Amino acid sequence: MDYRAANVRAGYVYVISNLGAFGEKMVKIGMTRRLDPLDRVKELSDASVPFNFDVHALFFSEDAVGIEAKMHARLSDRRVNLVNQRREFFYATPQEAKEHLLELTGSLLQYEEIPEALEYRQSLTQAKSR
Repeated sequence: MDYRAANVRAGYVYVISNLGAFGEKMVKIGMTRRLDPLDRVKELSDASVPFNFDVHALFFSEDAVGIEAKMHARLSDRRVNLVNQRREFFYATPQEAKEHLLELTGSLLQYEEIPEALEYRQSLTQAKSR
């Protein structure tokens, strides 16, 4: 039996952004219980957004539910959608999210400061060359 099947609070907390769709100062902070957390990011990128999401932070925790809730509480004054709490977007930079996550966890599995935003940057380059 998979450990996460027995522990419903375990999973990955992620911080992602979409520079081309939402600009530099917005992140999504969520959690997933999937074996490969990047599957969730790919799923979100396939949704109704023009560019793929970039992963800034990824952290496995036995209490991912609690870490995610604490992150949301710390950034509650910067929540984008004040009506639907399931929309986990915040007016914050990846650096700000990293600082909160480090204070809560002490370590990160993965962290990237600058979003790759590959398709967005390629689109800008092509638009300039027109």
